[in-house]
Amino acid sequence: MNNLKKALDDKGITIRAFAKVLGVDERTIQNKIKGKTPFTYPEAVLSKKELFPEYDLEYLFKEE
Repeated sequence: MNNLKKALDDKGITIRAFAKVLGVDERTIQNKIKGKTPFTYPEAVLSKKELFPEYDLEYLFKEE
């Protein structure tokens, strides 16, 4: 999730703000970003729509 981490940093979006958009707690977001638990498709789509409209979904959630 390096691209997602970079996008969050570039836009100054905090883990707290990201968690609020998705309606989950901060620990859940941390686990998802670290790859411990996967993002669901609806979460990925909502993230792109609400926070990252300028990025491609595939770019943001590319596994590395």
